[in-house]
Amino acid sequence: MTVHQRNLSTPIDPVKLDRLAEVAVKVGLQLAPGQDLLLTGPAAALPLVRKIAEHAYKAGAGLVTPFFSDEEMTLARYRYGHDVSFDRAAGWLYEGMAKALGSNTARLAIVGDNPMLLSNEDPAKVSRASKANSIAYQPALQKIAGFDINWNIIAYPTLSWAKQVFPGDEDDIAVQKLADAIFAASRVDNAGPIAAWAKHNAALRSRTEWLNAQRFHALHFTGPGTDLVVGLADGHEWEGGASTAKNGIICNANIPTEEVFTTPHAARVNGHVRSTKPLSYQGTLIDDIAVRFEDGKIVEAKASRGEEVLNKVLDTDEGSRRLGEVALVPHSSPISASGLLFYNTLFDENAACHIALGQCYSKCFVNGGDLTPEQIAAQGGNKSFIHIDWMIGSGEIDIDGVHTDGRRVPVFRKGEWA
Repeated sequence: MTVHQRNLSTPIDPVKLDRLAEVAVKVGLQLAPGQDLLLTGPAAALPLVRKIAEHAYKAGAGLVTPFFSDEEMTLARYRYGHDVSFDRAAGWLYEGMAKALGSNTARLAIVGDNPMLLSNEDPAKVSRASKANSIAYQPALQKIAGFDINWNIIAYPTLSWAKQVFPGDEDDIAVQKLADAIFAASRVDNAGPIAAWAKHNAALRSRTEWLNAQRFHALHFTGPGTDLVVGLADGHEWEGGASTAKNGIICNANIPTEEVFTTPHAARVNGHVRSTKPLSYQGTLIDDIAVRFEDGKIVEAKASRGEEVLNKVLDTDEGSRRLGEVALVPHSSPISASGLLFYNTLFDENAACHIALGQCYSKCFVNGGDLTPEQIAAQGGNKSFIHIDWMIGSGEIDIDGVHTDGRRVPVFRKGEWA
């Protein structure tokens, strides 16, 4: 059973919630006057959705259109749905979303569903439904992965999620603790969040400028259970913090964010690597992931927990065993320092260096907005129905940047920028 989502607005600071909505609109999206907004989120996040609509319309939004999910309706499908239904998805909805995004509609997603909602459901059905949804989502995903428009992801502290992160606390206390953690990580726990984000974006920009000037051929990760060489795509470009979408709007796709990231070469990853934090994926906690790469492809994969689900993910398509992203995050990041496992990639990926299986981002190439999918593939960019981040960084990881002539430059030492 899911935790009943009763009204828990009291333990959530209304001032900070309002700041989060304002940051989502003014920093995350930088919504342009007259621009429409497409918004998705759990039904329990309605208080935040209303605040976002308020700030969006104050900013001159054309039309704000929300779509809601509901945990009980999701579970009803798994408990009562006919077997054939798990190979279907609402393609018509995603085609409509793609049409909206193609007309310069901004995209905002609120996360907050119980990360373990499907933990007791049939893994085969979960996998089939996920694959069907991934395929149907492609028309809209291409607009997002291609950074055609300004988009943003933020979080809302639902009760069911809070009880996963703080299982020993009373409901109100758990929600309050999760809300405070979200507000702190999102930099809205102070009176000047817009200025705080400007300062943070400047710091991330200095990192990307240094990395782009280096033009490394590869990154070499070493540490306990890890000796991995990640070749970087030809013409790769590092991104982090605020970025300019193809529509010319500067936005922060993720709030929070502590990473700088780029595109690996899909055929130039070799060695072995072990995860340093669990991966929460569709109701399954996948822990102690250990994989071996040969010529860019995972040829061996193990996990102490959730190995069956991991292998199903790896068999999604041809690109699911190859990397689409490599990201650098210092071990001292605020999310890492919190000591919390959020069971949500938006937060957990910002606690450690990570890699992502699957689809690459076109914006992580020099002049990526002008490149065709064929050109991106020729330069080493990966293509897949999935994009799944998992953490490989810790206070024991060293990273060297490797130039084409073999010269090595320290990038990280003991989990921190060198």
